[in-house]
Amino acid sequence: MIFGNKGRERFCEAVAGFEAAVLERDTARAEHEFQQLHQHFQGAGAQETAQAAPRLAALLPEIPPGPRGTVAVIVGACVERGADPAVCAPRLLDGLAGTLAGVREFCERWAATGGGELPDPEGEQDPGLFDRVGPEAALAWLTLPQWEMAGVAMLNHAAVRTALGTDRRTALLTALREVQEASGHEFKCLHYALLVLDDEPLIVLDRPTGTGFALRMSGLGDNFQLHTLLADVLIGGGHLPGRAPSAEEAAVCRDQPGQVHTTGSFNLVSPTGEWVWNEGTPSDIPVVDGTRLLVLDPPPYQRSWPAGRFFPHMSGDLVLERALAPEEAARLLAGCVTKEARGD
Repeated sequence: MIFGNKGRERFCEAVAGFEAAVLERDTARAEHEFQQLHQHFQGAGAQETAQAAPRLAALLPEIPPGPRGTVAVIVGACVERGADPAVCAPRLLDGLAGTLAGVREFCERWAATGGGELPDPEGEQDPGLFDRVGPEAALAWLTLPQWEMAGVAMLNHAAVRTALGTDRRTALLTALREVQEASGHEFKCLHYALLVLDDEPLIVLDRPTGTGFALRMSGLGDNFQLHTLLADVLIGGGHLPGRAPSAEEAAVCRDQPGQVHTTGSFNLVSPTGEWVWNEGTPSDIPVVDGTRLLVLDPPPYQRSWPAGRFFPHMSGDLVLERALAPEEAARLLAGCVTKEARGD
């Protein structure tokens, strides 16, 4: 591996050469420059990757399906090094959408030609796979893990998530769920990334004290992260009794690296009494009168987990905006029930 100025130069040359070869439809040269691009990526600096990422992202529609997923991963890696995600995301997410459509077709053809357990997209492949389902459908399935990795690299950034738009996000989620159902594979990282909420109002009612709080959450990958930050803001802030997380436990749930052992302080419950599982996401919290509404009950047993972030490169936050007036909290709590009260 070549590092230093020479490595940076080699990477820039490879980007320019690959770009020219792809646009000129020079397959042999494109394959050579593709290898050079991959080889010299580690030697590139932040300035070089920042310049390369938009060029490679714009090139994605022109790249054949086989190497396209690898180039998408390189774009994602450039973003993780500091390239502008908002510039790169539109073309990359277009590629992700196209790949999901191709995977749906792959699953249909696989079922129509005998079905059986789907091949591991990251394992050794049967040479007959391409004949069985067609090369484009096969490549969509085989490269989906790469597109998931690259897509998450984009979605780690609030600017990309907020620019995505409801219709676009819904379309990607729908396509992904169809793929999950047809294939039996989770693709959990991509699924959770598409569910992340930003600048999302949240009303929290504490049943034991009868108090309520208006908060706003952004960039929370799962409810483990939300649970820890609720305890930090409400108990650590002196608004509720109980065990507050340490400063380090809260920090790793916001923007600091690492994981630290923590213990749960609540049981998260919906207004109709169902548990809101830590393993789920804040999008699971029901919307009542236009705002997500969560009830806190005492924990039925002690639960502990490694505090941190489901997406290590995604910053998250939970902000207290105000305490509810006692009459407002009482009114909202009166509309909330427990499973026991319902007789379940």
